[in-house]
Amino acid sequence: MSLEQRKAELARRSAAAEAGGGEHRVEAQRRQGKLSARERIALLLDEGSFEETDRLVEHRASDFGLDAQRIPGDGLVTGHGRIEGRLVFVFAQDFTVLGGSLSEANAGKICKIMDTALRVGAPLIGLNDSGGARIQEGVQSLAGYAEIFWRNTMASGVIPQISAIMGPCAGGAVYSPAITDFIFMVQHTSYMFVTGPDVIKTVTHEEVTKEELGGALTHNQTSGVAHFLTRDDADCLAAIRELLSFLPANNLDAPPLRPTADPAARADAALDTLVPEASNQPYDMRQVIHAIADDRNFLEVQERYAPNLIVGFARLAGQPVGIIANQPAHLAGVLDIAASTKGARFVRFCDAFHIPLITFEDVPGFLPGTQQEFGGIIRHGAKLLYAFAEATVPKITVVTRKAYGGAYCVMASKHLRTDVNYAWPTAELAVMGPEGAVNIVYRRELDQAKDAAEKEALRRRRTEEFRDRVANPFAALERGYLDAVIAPRETRPRLINALAMLRDKRAANPAKKHGNIPL
Repeated sequence: MSLEQRKAELARRSAAAEAGGGEHRVEAQRRQGKLSARERIALLLDEGSFEETDRLVEHRASDFGLDAQRIPGDGLVTGHGRIEGRLVFVFAQDFTVLGGSLSEANAGKICKIMDTALRVGAPLIGLNDSGGARIQEGVQSLAGYAEIFWRNTMASGVIPQISAIMGPCAGGAVYSPAITDFIFMVQHTSYMFVTGPDVIKTVTHEEVTKEELGGALTHNQTSGVAHFLTRDDADCLAAIRELLSFLPANNLDAPPLRPTADPAARADAALDTLVPEASNQPYDMRQVIHAIADDRNFLEVQERYAPNLIVGFARLAGQPVGIIANQPAHLAGVLDIAASTKGARFVRFCDAFHIPLITFEDVPGFLPGTQQEFGGIIRHGAKLLYAFAEATVPKITVVTRKAYGGAYCVMASKHLRTDVNYAWPTAELAVMGPEGAVNIVYRRELDQAKDAAEKEALRRRRTEEFRDRVANPFAALERGYLDAVIAPRETRPRLINALAMLRDKRAANPAKKHGNIPL
């Protein structure tokens, strides 16, 4: 073969890889509201920055007619590029080629860029759109999944790993995204499940649609498997770019600073009157978060799941921070199983990647009830406790109102090595609320009341006395459990000053292989 012939053959194969499964299959994707694999990469990365690898890899199987279905690239596009000028690695499954199914060959392509991303310390983004393992290849395709899972595990906590589910993701395929740090899903066009509706109907006689079983809303609202719900492919890819703007490239780098014109000394007088006088009245903790964040910008994570706890990313004087906050507007901000697990995972991610933690606390306790106890609230609540205790990044807590019982301890109290603990004047730190405490402490006195009217008057008087004596920040201040009571309007500048003080913080946990978090 002459040089010219080789060039022509290279061009032919390259064009075949570019075409994927052909225009008619690409059009079928578009009719479903989905972009092609290459269109997705082009939208995700900075213009002109993508460099493809293994463009001409083909599968080597010949059984079941596969020898007649060899397309360069084998249904997977891999390579590296830039997002806001920063290096990232990406793979995108091409559903137009054999349903984007995983083969031994394209699993090798994924493993190859995973290994490179880990070596050079750059984020990995997977755009998933696949019918699952290539059945015709049998155990080779399963081996490919396991190779990917192992690399996901080794990369965990070393480089950020992001999964976008942009079509089907079923069976064993779901476990790679599950190990990664964040999962994005696209409404109406993506779904994830271990076992599909047909099998479920056969085995359990339940009838359920793909959307109900594993659609984007299901996993963002009910299961908590996904972290972000997006409108369409373009919205999903833009959201990934926004998330990466808060994250370092790896666990040795610092999170990227972003200059802001928002004054560090900016005070917000509205915070002074945000917390209602009646402690049983709700308010929206998001107002606090937006008020203190640079340009009032907050990227919330798992917004629809366990809404009694808010987690997400913001910046303070350009510094990315992770925010975890009780939400009094939902279930009074109590901690339950879902909220504890959601918070623990977020705290551990931030700690792995040197992102300081800001905690806003207004928590009346853990959610009571047999459903929570039988579901293991003790074990799940301990996850959040473990995560905060283990974290060595700068930690700052602001108690805005209630900090009761064991939940006070869990929510980044001073006793878990939190560096700076502030409280607003409205803070109530106690074993339990005044009403419940009075029923216990003054039970005998209440039982001796002559009638119901006298008992109620006594209860009200003792409740106010208890509130004045115990349910306030002063006892904690006297013992150094709080560093200061601050005016709510000063929260932003105080947090920024505290972060500046903690910039060179050094802390380490005892040497060990790993702890045994209560999973």
